[in-house]
Amino acid sequence: MTRDLSTSVQYIKSVGPKRAQAFNKIGIITVEDLLHYFPTKHLDRTTILNSAKVAQHVMNGYEGEVTIIGKVVESELIRYGKKQIFKVKMKDNAGFFECVWFQGIKFFKDIFNANDIYAVSAKPVMTRYGNLQLIHPDFDKISAVESEEFLNTGKIIPFYRISKELKSTNLGDISLRKIITTVVEEYADLISETLPQNIIVKNNLIPKKTAIKDYHFPIDNNSLEKAKQRFKYEELFFLECLVALKKVRMKIKKNGIKFNIHPEPIKSFIKNLPFQLTQAQLKVLSEIRKDMESKEPMNRLLQGDVGSGKTIVALIAMLIAVSNGYQAVLMAPTEILADQHFKNIHSLLESTDFNIALLLGGQTNKTRKTILNGIAENKINIIVGTHALLEENVEIPHMGFVVIDEQHRFGVAQRSKLIEKVISPDVLIMTATPIPRTVSMTVYGDLDVSVINEMPKNRKKITTVLRSENNLPEIFSFIKERVKNGEQAFIVYPLVEESEKIDLKDVTSEFEIIKNTYLDDTRVNLIHGRMNWQEKETIMEDFSKNKFDVLFSTTVIEVGIDIPNATIIVINEAFRFGLSQLHQLRGRVGRSDKQSFCILVTRDELIRKTKRKNFSLEYLSPAEIERYKSQIRLNAMVEHNDGFKLSEIDFKLRGPGNIFGIEQSGFPQLKHADIINDTEILIDAKNDAFNVILNDPNLSSSENQIIKRQLKKNYYTSLKFSHIA
Repeated sequence: MTRDLSTSVQYIKSVGPKRAQAFNKIGIITVEDLLHYFPTKHLDRTTILNSAKVAQHVMNGYEGEVTIIGKVVESELIRYGKKQIFKVKMKDNAGFFECVWFQGIKFFKDIFNANDIYAVSAKPVMTRYGNLQLIHPDFDKISAVESEEFLNTGKIIPFYRISKELKSTNLGDISLRKIITTVVEEYADLISETLPQNIIVKNNLIPKKTAIKDYHFPIDNNSLEKAKQRFKYEELFFLECLVALKKVRMKIKKNGIKFNIHPEPIKSFIKNLPFQLTQAQLKVLSEIRKDMESKEPMNRLLQGDVGSGKTIVALIAMLIAVSNGYQAVLMAPTEILADQHFKNIHSLLESTDFNIALLLGGQTNKTRKTILNGIAENKINIIVGTHALLEENVEIPHMGFVVIDEQHRFGVAQRSKLIEKVISPDVLIMTATPIPRTVSMTVYGDLDVSVINEMPKNRKKITTVLRSENNLPEIFSFIKERVKNGEQAFIVYPLVEESEKIDLKDVTSEFEIIKNTYLDDTRVNLIHGRMNWQEKETIMEDFSKNKFDVLFSTTVIEVGIDIPNATIIVINEAFRFGLSQLHQLRGRVGRSDKQSFCILVTRDELIRKTKRKNFSLEYLSPAEIERYKSQIRLNAMVEHNDGFKLSEIDFKLRGPGNIFGIEQSGFPQLKHADIINDTEILIDAKNDAFNVILNDPNLSSSENQIIKRQLKKNYYTSLKFSHIA
């Protein structure tokens, strides 16, 4: 049979039809796919010590991690009341040692059988009985032959992720390594280069085929690192090419609007504000003003932590647009947030001649028709709305400025649908979810970025505490004390109603119980997402006018709700919320000069301080992993008020896709690079990619044809938002 990278994996030695189906289920169809199925880790002979050496190191005070290769002698399950310990006794050529697990025991019981050989890694300890012990070690099974070769020849052994589909066909570490060895030996030389030669030379990268061989079976750590470097760079380079293409696409559009700045009305508006703008706000306004004075369409991302004052900056920019005879649009993700934006802007513009309208999905046909006619006739200057703005019958003929609030809640196609209602408006995208710098360079690299990194001067740091459900009576007493002083509180729950599937408290049931017990002499009310927007609007208006003291809620109040008199937020079942969401909820208080409090209420087992574990999460059950991550999130909230710090922690816990909308933004997922830790590679890749695209936007030169082929082959979906065909 002819050697070809498109050959089905079925025809590889030791695969066959059944195993081929298992490979297909995890996305491996061809030989080329299998060549790119890289190890998750490698075991290096130079890190191996025998048990006697390790024991000696521990006795001398060594506290680092070690790796020992040993054979399983026996295993036992030890019970102490309700607790269990799983212990595996192992031996190597120098003596005996033990591996111990306190969690995930059900998984480990079926793994370790007598005479199996494992490489185990952890921080070693000596028990009071003089036994060498590794607690919750990482482990990898190896064959007797591999063990002998490994120790005698200095090999580096690769380990691959074995999915449940592969396991079902009796494929394990050893058999999969043999299959991949065959593929690398017979097919790796057929791999074509995917980067231009000048890029390879400039960045001191190894050839693609060499990188594939060395990633699977490196001769030493240096060759492995060079292989990883090659794939990290390539991945980031093509990602940045997509970013650069998006930016070029904006620039090659027809000319944007060159706004004239009329300083007097803007200065007068700023002067009459009931507060003073911060230096950070003024700096951002200067950046936006320069964009608006340019002929090129503005495409700017405005970052600012909750309560930093992004909306007033956006409003001032909108006033510049309407002063030039254009219409400005603000799109928010929820009706309650759009309604609040509308009310705030309306009150600030009462002394002006500008007209403002609110467009929502649930309005009556008569109201909606009146608003749409006013917009079409340019009688309405500022339009605030939700997804309703995206509908085809909504015509905004003089739209010159677009603000998209909480942009991560909208897909790239939705944003484009609004922006493309007219030709080349200026666009300001806002987010209160702080974004690490490296993420800004990738996902939002096509945008110019402004950051409001300063809070209003009168704001006090919110005190955040973690409490058990047993503390709820004390918490309600604390709320009653603060309410007597004229302050208000939010009490948040994850569910609207009781669920048979999820064991969580719901706001409807808890509201009825607590208002008749702990808060029976307190004015309370209830709000949740199943109410229509008019109901929610009335409740929030009454709350802002202090007609009641405590608002029970779901996360419907997560973004944008501004009640300066609210100084307490209690978040029940806090472990169920993401870090970004917890920070957003906390931002509902602390919006005045009064001391505010965020009380995170969770289950007892999540209260204790999270300590760094020396075991891999991959060996824990899903429930154990979630509990571990929940502890990290909750403790991070107590320790940090800085949204940027929290976003980096959240990024590492959950990955960028879930936090920043990468999955809906047209960008591919990263398999090799870590955009938090691989900053230097990212900067080099970005500079190279932007240099290529800006000098050759259509990738028509001969040396750039290779880039064009790779983009069309591997990033076709992402290219729909660029001009490359």
